[in-house]
Amino acid sequence: MSDTNYTLVDLLRIMERLRDPEHGCPWDLAQDFQSIVPSTLEECYELAAAIEAGDYEHVADELGDVLFQVVFYAQLGREQGRFDFSSVVQSLCAKLLRRHPHVFADGAIEGIVERRTDTGEVKERWEAIKASERAGRAQHGALDDVPVSLPALPRAQKLQKRAARVGFDWPEASPVLAKLDEEVRELREALEIADPGAVEEELGDVLFTLVNLARHLKLDAESALRRSSSKFETRFRTMEQLARSSGAALEELDEQALDALWERAKAER
Repeated sequence: MSDTNYTLVDLLRIMERLRDPEHGCPWDLAQDFQSIVPSTLEECYELAAAIEAGDYEHVADELGDVLFQVVFYAQLGREQGRFDFSSVVQSLCAKLLRRHPHVFADGAIEGIVERRTDTGEVKERWEAIKASERAGRAQHGALDDVPVSLPALPRAQKLQKRAARVGFDWPEASPVLAKLDEEVRELREALEIADPGAVEEELGDVLFTLVNLARHLKLDAESALRRSSSKFETRFRTMEQLARSSGAALEELDEQALDALWERAKAER
């Protein structure tokens, strides 16, 4: 690690140098807004993975990678005369002050609000402010600004939350469970008639309803699935180790032997 104490100014200058038309990096010069989106998503997932694994040693590194994405977009915006890093900071600060009137009296950074508010009131006010902002952007529907590019699980959850704000929702989790039973039954019927299109549609309905159930249970569907995937991965690796220790490979075992290994893996992890 360098002994030099770099600042945000240094970071912005490094980004500017990387995009220098004459002396910059060929790869960085070849990028545009669209081409770096996959990198942005990848860096965000790597940050989430580090946090979920409790790997705080690398969280700062991953945060730096995410910040670099922001700086990259800001440099592209500056080159095209659309916006720059200062614009990003200005917009973010104004938004935070506007959305936290319970903290910043009169919208001033040092403005103190004496009355304390609870979490429920904060969330309610937050959503009201965001709704007002959306109305100011001349939107016509409750779902208008839910990005199509979001991963499927969080997008489904966001769509459902938006619909719930206008009253289209179940009051509790119980009817969602009943709906899940209904969707599973319809999936079984589609499987029985062997209609691939219908199977895909009904499976999608089951997944969508599960996301809705997670929302009613105050859980994040994406996080829940990531935890389950991690648990499966750990148990499957244990199965592989157990098989190797007995001189076998998983692909050589029959269904009964695989089930027995799975139960052993579950008992250990």
